[in-house]
Amino acid sequence: MTEKFINRHIGPNPKDVNYMLEIVGVKNIEQLIAETVPTSIRSKKVLDLPEAQSEAEFIKNFKELAQKNKVYKSYIGMGYHDCITPPVIQRNILENPGWYTAYTPYQAEIAQGRLEAIINFQTMIADLTGMQIANASLLDEGTAAAEAMSMVDRVKAKSKKKATKFFVEKTIFPQTKDIILGRAKPMGIEIVEGQRSDLNLSDPDLFGICLQYPDSKGAIDDPSAIIAAATEANVKTVVIADLMSLVLLKSPGEMGADVVVGTSQRFGVPLGYGGPHAAFYATKEVYKRQVPGRIIGVTQDSHGNVAYRMALQTREQHIRREKATSNICTAQVLLAVMAGMYAVYHGKEGLCRIANRIHKFAVSLNTHLKAMGYEQENDVFFDTLKIKTTHNDAIRVAALAKGLNFRYFENGDIGISLNETTTQEDLEEVIDIFKFNQNEYKNGLQTRTSVIPSSLERHSDFLTHPVFSSYHSEHEMLRYLKRLENKDLSLVHSMISLGSCTMKLNATTQMMPLSWPEFGQIHPFVPADQAIGYHEMFDKLSSWLSEITGLYSTSLQPNSGAQGELAGLMVIRALFESREESHRNVTLIPSSAHGTNPASAIMAGQKVIIIKCEDNGDINVDDLREKAIEHKDNLMALMVTYPSTHGVFEENIVEACKIIHDNGGRVYMDGANLNAQLGLTSPGIIGADVCHLNLHKTFCIPHGGGGPGMGPIAVTKELSPFLPANVVVKMKNSTKGINGISAAPWGSASILTISYAYIAMMGGDGLKRATEMAILNANYIKERLKGHYSILFTGKNGHNAHELIIDLRHFKDEKIGAIDLAKRLMDYGFHAPTVSFPVSNTMMIEPTESETLDELDRFCDAMTSIRKEITEITKRSAQPGNNVLSNSPHTMHTLTADIWNYPYSRAKAGFPLPYVQANKFWPSVARVNDAFGDRNLMCSCPHPSMYEDDLVEETI
Repeated sequence: MTEKFINRHIGPNPKDVNYMLEIVGVKNIEQLIAETVPTSIRSKKVLDLPEAQSEAEFIKNFKELAQKNKVYKSYIGMGYHDCITPPVIQRNILENPGWYTAYTPYQAEIAQGRLEAIINFQTMIADLTGMQIANASLLDEGTAAAEAMSMVDRVKAKSKKKATKFFVEKTIFPQTKDIILGRAKPMGIEIVEGQRSDLNLSDPDLFGICLQYPDSKGAIDDPSAIIAAATEANVKTVVIADLMSLVLLKSPGEMGADVVVGTSQRFGVPLGYGGPHAAFYATKEVYKRQVPGRIIGVTQDSHGNVAYRMALQTREQHIRREKATSNICTAQVLLAVMAGMYAVYHGKEGLCRIANRIHKFAVSLNTHLKAMGYEQENDVFFDTLKIKTTHNDAIRVAALAKGLNFRYFENGDIGISLNETTTQEDLEEVIDIFKFNQNEYKNGLQTRTSVIPSSLERHSDFLTHPVFSSYHSEHEMLRYLKRLENKDLSLVHSMISLGSCTMKLNATTQMMPLSWPEFGQIHPFVPADQAIGYHEMFDKLSSWLSEITGLYSTSLQPNSGAQGELAGLMVIRALFESREESHRNVTLIPSSAHGTNPASAIMAGQKVIIIKCEDNGDINVDDLREKAIEHKDNLMALMVTYPSTHGVFEENIVEACKIIHDNGGRVYMDGANLNAQLGLTSPGIIGADVCHLNLHKTFCIPHGGGGPGMGPIAVTKELSPFLPANVVVKMKNSTKGINGISAAPWGSASILTISYAYIAMMGGDGLKRATEMAILNANYIKERLKGHYSILFTGKNGHNAHELIIDLRHFKDEKIGAIDLAKRLMDYGFHAPTVSFPVSNTMMIEPTESETLDELDRFCDAMTSIRKEITEITKRSAQPGNNVLSNSPHTMHTLTADIWNYPYSRAKAGFPLPYVQANKFWPSVARVNDAFGDRNLMCSCPHPSMYEDDLVEETI
C-alpha cells in the first residue's frame, strides 16, 4: 500500500480525533464544521485537483519535471549572478529546519542566534555601502529602490515640501524602474527619466534622484559630483549599488549618498529563477525612524548583559496603520542570514580575492574582444561588458549551442556579466564564440588587471569586526552556525502557536527540491525554453490556486503577503482607471484588520475609512452599509479578512460583500486565514473579487525566521487582464497588466516548489482534511483552556475557526500582562502565541493541523500551569511585580548562579512541569530592555569588550 503524505502532515491520529471531538462536544467532524462554517457559504463541490501523490511518487515525478529546465551558464547580469553557496552554509542554514522553521524574532530572548546573524548582515551592508545604518533586508532590489523613493519623499527638506519630482537615471535596471513607476503614481510622485546631463538640480519641484552604480549596462560613471551638487541643492540621493563591486569601488556613503540599496544575492544565494534573495537598504542614522522594514539593534537584558532585538518600528505598520510609512511585514531573513554568513566565512580578504578575480576576468575578456576588433562601450566597469557587433544573431546561436546566455540589447549590442563561478575555461569558451573565422587578433593584446581609476578605488576599510575574521575554517564556521542555531527556538523544538501565522509542518520532501540545480541555477531572464519545467509548475500551481480560491486566474508574482495586498488593490485600481473612474479612491477597512491592510491601501493612493466592529468582533454591517452608501461615488474596495482576525466565521460576510458590489466597489480578501477555508468554502463563494494567498502560511513555505514569503493573488475574470506584468519578460496572463510588483516575473520562483509539492501530495481531499483538523485542534485548545482563561470571541454555536483569542486584560491587579505570559512560556519551552493583536493584552492561538494531541496537551498544560501561577499572585502567595512571570524568562546562568534572591525556588523558575526536565530549552538572555535599545540605538556588531561581563549577572 502506498504511504499517504496526509498521514505524515496531519498530527492527530483517528483515535485522538475521536477523543478530541468528545472534548469539543460534537459527534464527528461533520457536525463541528456544520456548526462552525455558515451554511450559506459552504462549498457544494469537491476541489478539482489531481489525486494525491505519495512522497516517493512526488520526488520521482518532480525530478522529471525539473529536468525539463536547462541549466545554462548565464552571463545576463541585470542584478542576478550565479554564485557559489559554501556547502557549510547550504547544509547548515538553507537545508536546516533549525534555521528555516523559526519565526520572526518578536520574542528576542529565544531568537538570539538569528538576531546575531542579522546583525552580521547589517554590519556587512553598512560597511560595504559606507552608510551608518542598514536594515534587516527587504524583498528585492526593485522594492528597496521604491521604498527609498518613498522615504526621501517623506524626509525632503523644508524648501522642497511641495516638490513632487523624482529623477530616475535612464540606465537603471528596467525591472527596478518599472517598480518605481508603479509605486510613484498613486503617491502623486512624478518620475523624470533621463541622462545625468539632462538633470536640472535647480528645479524647485525636484526632491530626489536615483542613480545606479555600476549602471544597467555595466558602466561605472563616477557619481561623486552629482551627489555633491544634489546635496547642495537640498535634493536627496538614492544609489542602487552592486554589493560585490563595492569590495573594490569607493562606497556611495563616502560620496554623500542619502540611501544605498541593492541585492545581496551574489553573496552565496542561488539564482532560483528570480528569488528569494535579500535586498539591502542602508541610510544615514538621521533617518533611522523612517527606514522601512525591520532593524535589529543591540540592547541589554534585565541583568545588564548584551542582547539583540528588533528595534524602533518593530511592527510600525500595526501601530500606525493608515499612517504607516510602509506595508513591509516580511524581510528575507533566511537569505540575509546566508549572505551575512557568506561574508563571515570569506572575510575581507576572501571577498577581495573573489571581487578581484571577477574584475580581472572581465578586464581580460575586454582585452581579447578589443584585440579581435570589437568595440566595447564601457570604459570603466567591474564585471560587465557591452559589446557592439553586427553578428548579434550568429553569436546568440553559437552561444546557445554551447549552453551560454548573454544579454541581448534591442540595438543589437551584447552584454556579458561575469561572476564568481567564472573560470579560465569559461572565459576561453566565451572568447571562442566571438572569434568566428578570425584566426588572428586584429590588435595586439595589452595586459591589464584593472580598469578602475584611482579616484574610484576603495580605500576605506570594511568587515573589521572580529566576527568576519574568526570563522574561515569550515570546522570553526560549522561550530559558529550551530552555536547560533542552538540559541533559537523553532519548530524543531515545539509548537509555535501564532494566530494568523500558521506555523505548520514544512515537510522535508517539500524542501528538498530547493537544492536541485534545475531550480536553483537558473537566471530569471533566460529564454522561456530553458525553463519549461518551471513554467509547467507555474501553470499547474496557478490553476490549482484558482480552483482552491474559486476565482478565475492567479498571479504568482507578489513575493510577500503585503506585496499581494498592494498588488490586489492596484489591480482593482487599474480596472476602474480603464473605465475612466479614477476618482474611486475610498477603501473601507474593519477596525480589526491586520495593520498592513490600511498601510497597503495608503500606498495604493486610497483614502481609508475605518468600519466599526461589534462587541463579538464581527463587522458592524450597519456601519459598513452607511459608509458604503456615503462614499458610493468614490468607493473602490472593501478589505476584509475571512475568517475574521478574531478567529470567527462571520455569518454576515456575503451580505457585506453584496453591499460593496451594490455601491460600485470591489472586495479584496486578505488570505491570512485561508487555512480555515480549503475545501469548505472559498473567497469566490463568499463574494471576493481578489484574494492574496500567504503561501508561507496556508501552503507550507517556512517562515525562515522572518522571510521568505510569497503572496500570489487570485482574481475574478473581470480583473484578470490587469494582473502584474514584467517589463523584461512578457506575462501571458495579463493584457493590461499593472507595473511589476516584484523585480522578477514570478517573484521568488524557487520556493513555489514548496507549495506545489504540498498541494500535489495532499490532493483536494487532503487539503479539506487539513482545514477540518486545523479547526478541530483550535477548538480542542479552546475547550482545554476555557475554564482557565476567557475566550474573547466565538461563533454563534460557541466554536472558533482555526484560531482563538484568550483575554488577559483582567489581570491588571496582578501587574501581569500578555507580555509576561509570553516570556514565561519560554521557561516551559514554548514560543508565545500572537501577543496583543488584534486586541491589546490578549493572545491569539493557532495550533494548525500538523500538531499532535500530545503537543497540544503539552501546550495546554503549560498554559494552565501559568494560570495557577497568576492565581498565586491574586491570593498574594506570590508578590505582584516579583514572581515567576514578572521575572521570566529564567536563563541557565540565573538558575546556576551562587546567589539566588528570588522569592521562589530555582526548580519552580526553570522546571515548572515534569516534561520540561526531559527536554529543557534555555533562553539565551533574560528579558530584553527594548526602551534602552531604542534610546541607545546600535544596529551593527557590538565591540567584543561589551561581552566581557556577560556572565556576571546582577541579582535582585
